[in-house]
Amino acid sequence: MAERSFAREVEDLKLGAGQEFRGEGILAITKALLECGVSYVAGYQGAPISHLMDVLSDAQDILSDLGVHFESSASEATAAATLAASVMYPIRGAVTFKAPVGINVASDALANLSSGGVTGGALIIIGEDYGEGSSIMQERSHAFAMKSQLWLVDPRPNVASIVKAVHDSFELSEASNTPVMLEVRIRACHVHGRFATRDNVRPAFPLSRALDAPSRDTNRIVLPPASFLHEKEKIEQRWPAAVEFIHARGMNETFDGDIDDIGIIMQGGMYNGVITALREAGLADIWGETRVPLYVMNVTYPIVDREVIDFCRAKKAVLMVEEGQPEFIEQALHKILRNADIPAKLHGKDLFPMAGEYTAQVMGAAIGAFIRRWRADALPDSARAPNIDRVEVDDKIRALADVVPPRPPGFCTGCPERPIFSAMKLVEKELGPHHIAADIGCHLFSILPPFNIGATTMGYGLGPASASAFNVPASKRSISMMGDGGFWHNGLTSGVGNAVFNQHDGVIVVVDNYYSAATGGQDIPSSRADNRSRSTKHPIVEAVKGVGAKWVRQIDRTYDVTRMRDTLREALTTEDKGPKIIVASSECMLNKQRRVKPLVAAAAKRGERIVRERFGVDEDTCSGDHACIRLSGCPSLSVKPTSDPLKDNPVAAVDNSCVGCGHCGEVADAAVLCPSFYRADVVSNPTAFEARLDRIWQRMIGALQRWRAGRRVTFEQEAA
Repeated sequence: MAERSFAREVEDLKLGAGQEFRGEGILAITKALLECGVSYVAGYQGAPISHLMDVLSDAQDILSDLGVHFESSASEATAAATLAASVMYPIRGAVTFKAPVGINVASDALANLSSGGVTGGALIIIGEDYGEGSSIMQERSHAFAMKSQLWLVDPRPNVASIVKAVHDSFELSEASNTPVMLEVRIRACHVHGRFATRDNVRPAFPLSRALDAPSRDTNRIVLPPASFLHEKEKIEQRWPAAVEFIHARGMNETFDGDIDDIGIIMQGGMYNGVITALREAGLADIWGETRVPLYVMNVTYPIVDREVIDFCRAKKAVLMVEEGQPEFIEQALHKILRNADIPAKLHGKDLFPMAGEYTAQVMGAAIGAFIRRWRADALPDSARAPNIDRVEVDDKIRALADVVPPRPPGFCTGCPERPIFSAMKLVEKELGPHHIAADIGCHLFSILPPFNIGATTMGYGLGPASASAFNVPASKRSISMMGDGGFWHNGLTSGVGNAVFNQHDGVIVVVDNYYSAATGGQDIPSSRADNRSRSTKHPIVEAVKGVGAKWVRQIDRTYDVTRMRDTLREALTTEDKGPKIIVASSECMLNKQRRVKPLVAAAAKRGERIVRERFGVDEDTCSGDHACIRLSGCPSLSVKPTSDPLKDNPVAAVDNSCVGCGHCGEVADAAVLCPSFYRADVVSNPTAFEARLDRIWQRMIGALQRWRAGRRVTFEQEAA
């Protein structure tokens, strides 16, 4: 069950020649793939490209009608390896995944693919996740493109430009026999716009034809002496062919301006930010008409030297806008200009930060400084002040920083992973701290308060592998974490299989929440939902036993903190040797709410009796110790003032976001805390008897409240 359905939007994928498509970048990419006659598409979900996989999944009927094969791959490496279908045959194929971590995973397949080259067009659509809001390490895909000589396309964040880039990339791949990487930044993924559509095209060379009439060419296989010849072919044939195609097709763009003695060169993905900065400086309008000439590199690798030279020839200064580090493109431009004896002064990282996202403020500061240095006379009077690029913040907004604490990422309300770490904290109190190897996924939030658990994270599904160095005799065992998504990605082999083979005497906790939850709720082999086009319901327990694990425990309700605590204690203290594996299962609460809420709402609308569980805290019983919060961290669990003059601290409170998971009460019980938690049933469409009983209770409670209020008044009068 994906994060959202695109069932309505995918109908626009059927639009034909001359019609107008309106939508966001992700949908536009899918439409462009169908217009290009793609034969197969594979991929692995991951922000900011997850929705592309969801769109393709929802469009499977349309894909099938065109004869397009779509596959949700087990990993990015699996997806990249499918491009082998384009090596020997004139078949167009595409894969998609998050970058650069996806490229790291897929690097072996991509390196081999780029070495031998391709016959059909091979397109790698990567979601470039760079910047402050990124969920991964800060790296660029540019380095891999240079290392393996894959061409890197970085289109302007404009729907029509993105669609053109897809069409051009397939033809570029075929013209140069080289795979092409289409870099789609987060703003490009979600930008909205329109473009004139073409007819969808059935694959010219069906996959079945390749199976019926297989062919082979040993010159395309990465094996000596061919592998040595591949390197010569890259330099002597593929690269020149790519440069010529890029130039002839006009994939890069030049925008003229009347201030023609300076200019700005940029990655295509930076175009919108540059225009915004120029507009703020009074040198461009809202439609993109600019007074400063621009050279937009929609292809950032390879660089077309002659285009750079022509753009810079008559200019005294040029600014290179290159987000991220190292400054690969800027270094290349220095070489190109010096070799061509072009005297233009080249600015870049001397004005821009070396690293970090180029936000509106960063872009405005650097471009403003560049123009003031070289053509301050062209600026309007209001834009000549040195502080024009500084963003002014309202005093009221600035004051919020003093009273509103930072909010680090954390588990959702009702998350079934939270009880696992509550149990770990309870065990830690008994047995002392243990080395805990964390992993990519929602469970990584445990490294933050209130749990503060986890020492390292090395990659998706690599938690257990990262603890393998600690397979030595000691008084304590290591604990390693892994999600179900990471388990099927590569954790079964690199984590469990490796631990079994090397007789690792540690504890492995596999968090099974039924979906690849952190990437948007996509189904995986162990999902318990029916999936019309995928095989699900393959238990993780059977898989780990299949690779030889002996000590295996299944917990089918993670909210049972007492059982989680006892199982963890047993795993850490048992005399049994070898890996101890705990599969802790409960459905992702976000996905559960997405699934259940529409059903509950529909049932309530039909007048059916609906019961929803809610939890609360008895204010009179609560001691104000707040240990429940320290062992839970649920966003719905907070504090509120108390009217009791004998209590110094505010009492715990449960707000309206509670989903009734019961974790707070379970923690209170397992930790032997105060018995202040209670469960209440909220009934919609109650029976006549329930409604009558409720009225009786309300009258009784009202009478008691009035009696108590009267007693208090009497007491105060007597005291006075």
